[in-house]
Amino acid sequence: MSAHASRHISVLGREAVDYLGPRAGGIYVDATFGAGGYSRSILDVAGTRVIGIDRDRTAIAGGFALVDGAGGRLTLVEDRFSHLAEVCAAQGVDAVDGVVMDVGVSSMQLDQAERGFSFRLGGPLDMRMGHSGPTAADVVAKASEKALADIIYIFGEERHSRAVARAIVAARKDAPITTTQALADIVGKVVRAKPNEIHPATRTFQALRIFVNEELDELHEALSAAERVLKPGGRLVVVSFHSLEDRIVKNFLAERGKVSAGSRHLPEVAQAAPSFQILTKRPVTPGNAEVAANPRARSAKLRAGERTAAPVHAADELPSWPHLADVMRGG
Repeated sequence: MSAHASRHISVLGREAVDYLGPRAGGIYVDATFGAGGYSRSILDVAGTRVIGIDRDRTAIAGGFALVDGAGGRLTLVEDRFSHLAEVCAAQGVDAVDGVVMDVGVSSMQLDQAERGFSFRLGGPLDMRMGHSGPTAADVVAKASEKALADIIYIFGEERHSRAVARAIVAARKDAPITTTQALADIVGKVVRAKPNEIHPATRTFQALRIFVNEELDELHEALSAAERVLKPGGRLVVVSFHSLEDRIVKNFLAERGKVSAGSRHLPEVAQAAPSFQILTKRPVTPGNAEVAANPRARSAKLRAGERTAAPVHAADELPSWPHLADVMRGG
């Protein structure tokens, strides 16, 4: 692996692996391989096998050295983590002992100017975690003003979303918006930051990144996929980095960990048996030392659950927020 990747330490890495509880002979899915921090820790337990998934082929290529050193116990697959059940099936695995996910953009991606994730680094307005599909520049060029406002409000929680959308539509009439700097400058003219506040473009960039990569839809589908492949007693561990992601994980585990108390006054209503036992009543957060060493860790939250023997619950319907295919079709 590269020197950068070898130095990478996963946020809440020790806590995540502790909750995962890898044991000899177990099969585990590192659903967001990244720099391989979780996989490396799991492989430290003798006899474990890891299936690592990442949609970023740069991350997959960076893990080849770890594959070589794992003696056949690590398999890397370039794919979306929402497809983890299909990935496992393709490897001849129908049930696993644990699934760990680190949701969102990685530090390595943020630090590569050419990937276009950061307004602090000049680069093309790309933002794709994979290497196919529309870029952020394509969305900014194609989306209607209403769609842009909805995207920025829903996925970025930006209260000035309508003003930002108007400014983008006005600016693109003069010239295509193709760089991170150009977009940051447009947003900076309508969103004023006070001292010690986040950069004015932070929420708009977050929104476009989430939208381009369909991150929240992916998370919904990945959680359901994990429920399908986990053995009874298998663990699900998810580290997220902002409230939108954490809310999805929290609600998923709460719904599937719900035990009906029943009522002596009302007829019994059929309810699916809990498919998870919740292991984290409150989210686990980084300590002061970790945040001091890595400021990007400050918003991280870890939630975990253990699969019961109950049948899989019906998959949740995806929320009715804007979807990439619709927007690119002009919907």
